[in-house]
Amino acid sequence: MEITRTAARRRTLAALAGTAVIAVAVQIPATAGTPTAPETGRAAHSASAKAGFSAAADDEYYKDAEGKTGEELKTALHTIISKGVTTLSYDEVWDALKETDKDPKNSGNVILLYSGKSDSADNNGGDTSQWNREHVWAKSHGDFGTSNGPGTDVHHLRPTNVKVNSIRGSKDFDKGGEEVEGAPGNFTDEDSYEPRDEVKGDVARMILYMDVRYEGDDDFADLEANDDVNNGSKPNIGRISVLKEWSEQDPPDDFEKNRNQVIFDKFQKNRNPFIDHPEWVKEIYK
Repeated sequence: MEITRTAARRRTLAALAGTAVIAVAVQIPATAGTPTAPETGRAAHSASAKAGFSAAADDEYYKDAEGKTGEELKTALHTIISKGVTTLSYDEVWDALKETDKDPKNSGNVILLYSGKSDSADNNGGDTSQWNREHVWAKSHGDFGTSNGPGTDVHHLRPTNVKVNSIRGSKDFDKGGEEVEGAPGNFTDEDSYEPRDEVKGDVARMILYMDVRYEGDDDFADLEANDDVNNGSKPNIGRISVLKEWSEQDPPDDFEKNRNQVIFDKFQKNRNPFIDHPEWVKEIYK
């Protein structure tokens, strides 16, 4: 009798073990893709990079660009991203940047563009230890200042340490120079600035967005990226050949894609097409 009970007990335990195995097997697909360790930095945003912007929404938004290349594509994109845009004031940009550049690990902070440091969202201002609003397309290049429009377009405005912002100044973008104090991995010389590798593509796509968005058919200058440095107050920024390299070298990551979505959903109602379709850089700028 004891042998029978023991055998029965073993059969019961085996059955329970089998059930557990099945339960684990069932659970695996439900958690597939869940990080096994906390994600950090810019990659900490959802793996659904364009959350809220499905393939169908993408097709609808860019339908008038379908099948086009070169100048025809650029013209189509200009029309798309200029339609129904909400224009912010320069004061409103402060609050926008606190949302668009929010540190995914600390919602009370923002990520600074050039240094990559996380700083309190409330530490904005003009002191060298604070962050301010960096015009990636320098506002003197076309002399648009902080006017509503290109001067307040959040697609090219980023939080940056005041001192580092001053070092960048209104320089064009190119390779080389001395490393920037307070922003390791950034370099500058007398006429150009090179951002750190992690945001080289971001900078390139912001410049190309401005090139496409502002074509001189409003109250502002026709902004054009060129292959020069020392562009001064002309409505140009270079160096386009380097920006193309950077866009390919540093493709859009989750932080940049999330930023594009937040600007679309909460602020301007338009998108940077080179974040959604980085392949269009080569289609337009050959």
